[in-house]
Amino acid sequence: MKIQGLRWWVIALIALATVINYIDRQALSVLWPYMGSEIYPDKNADELKQVLGTVSVVFLFSYAIGQAVFGKIFDWIGTRIGFVLSIGVWSIATALHAFAQGVLTFSIFRSLLGISEAGNWPGAAKANAEWFPSKERALAQGIFNSGAAIGGIISVPLIAYLATFLSWKIIFVLVGLAGLLWLVPWWILVKAPPIKHPWITDEEREYILSGQKAVSVDEEESAEDEYVPSYGEMLGRKESWGVIIATAAIDPIWWLFIVWIPTYLVEVYNMDVKGLAIIGWVPYVGAMLGAWFGGLLSQNRIKAGWSVNKTRKTVIVLGCLIMLPALLLLANPGSANTAVIIMAAILFGFQTSIGSIQTLPSDMLGKGSVGSLAGFAGMAAKFSAAALTAMVPILTAGAQYQNVFILGATLAFIVMASILFLCPKIEPLKPKT
Repeated sequence: MKIQGLRWWVIALIALATVINYIDRQALSVLWPYMGSEIYPDKNADELKQVLGTVSVVFLFSYAIGQAVFGKIFDWIGTRIGFVLSIGVWSIATALHAFAQGVLTFSIFRSLLGISEAGNWPGAAKANAEWFPSKERALAQGIFNSGAAIGGIISVPLIAYLATFLSWKIIFVLVGLAGLLWLVPWWILVKAPPIKHPWITDEEREYILSGQKAVSVDEEESAEDEYVPSYGEMLGRKESWGVIIATAAIDPIWWLFIVWIPTYLVEVYNMDVKGLAIIGWVPYVGAMLGAWFGGLLSQNRIKAGWSVNKTRKTVIVLGCLIMLPALLLLANPGSANTAVIIMAAILFGFQTSIGSIQTLPSDMLGKGSVGSLAGFAGMAAKFSAAALTAMVPILTAGAQYQNVFILGATLAFIVMASILFLCPKIEPLKPKT
C-alpha cells in the first residue's frame, strides 16, 4: 500500500497532537477562576492568582527540563517511539489532575504534565527535519504550530461549556483520554522515517531526500558529512545562542496569554464563564492565522528565489514588528472586545515569527543535533516564561496589567536583535577548524 503525500499526514497528526497538548494544559487556566474559589473559599482574587502562578511556574520549570531531556530522547529513539512516550505520559498526568487536593498535589501533577508535554516541540522539529525538504519546513512548522492556536480556540469555549454541566474533575479525565486515543493512528501510520517507510511513494521519498542532504538508502547515512557538534561545540557557536536567546525572549509572550487570558478577562472585566466561552477564544484565531501566514510567506519567498537567510530574518522581524506596538496598545485597551482583538494581533505576530525561529536548528545543524539545539532553546524559553509567570501576580496586583504588557514589548525587541546580530547568516554551519 502506498499513500500519496504521506509527509502531510504525518505533520497533520503532529498538529492534532499539539491541539490536544493545548487543550490539556489550558484546562487549568480556563477552570481556575471558578474552581480556585471552590478549592480555596477563603482566598481573595490576588491570592488565587498567586496560587495559579505558583503551579504554573512549577509546570514551566518542569517543561524546561523536559525540553532538554526529550530533545536528546528524540535524537536517541526517534520520533515514532518518542511521541508515544511523550503523549502517553502527559495524557495520564492530565487525568490525574482530577485527584488534586491543593498546591502540593497540583504541583506534582503539573510537573509530570510539563516534563512529558515538552516532548511535543523538539519531537516536531525533528520530524520536520526528517519528513520535509528545506523549502517546505517553515510551512510544515506553521501547520503544526497552528495546532497550538486551534487548541486555544477549542479549549476555551469547550472547557467553559463543559464546566456548565460537569465538575472540573470529570473534565480533566475526559481531556486526558483524548491523548491516549491519538496514539492509535500515530502508531499505525508512522512506521519508520521516510527513507525506509513502506507506504511512501518513490517520488515522495526522492523529493524529501533531495531537498535535504544526499542520503544513501542502504546505509541511512549522509553521503556528505552533516554537522553534528557536541554539546560544548554547539553552545560555543554564537548562532546557537541567537536561536536560544530569541526563543527565550519570544516564548514568555505566548505564555503570558496562555496562562492569564481567562484570569485577565474575569478580573478586569468581571466576565462569567459564559462570557469567557463567547469571546475568550478570539486571541487564538489570530495565532492560528499567524501560523499559516508565517509558513506560507516563508514558502512563497523561498520559491521566489530568496535565500533561507533573507526569508527567515524577514518573517521573524515582521512578526516582532506586529507584536511590539500591539503589546503597548494593550496597556490601555478600553473594552473587553477591543482587548481580545488586540491580543489576536499580538498572537498573530507571535506565530508569524515563531515558526521560522523553530526551523533554525534544522537550517543550521545536521539531523543528529536538531533535537538537541531545539531542546536547549526550549529549556531556556521555559525558564524565561516561568520567570515572567512568577512576576505576573506581583506586577498585576489590583488588576493593573500595564507593566506586564510593556515588558512584553521589550521582549519582542530582544528577539529581533538576537537574530539580526548573533545569526549573521542562516545556513548550514560547518565545523570550526
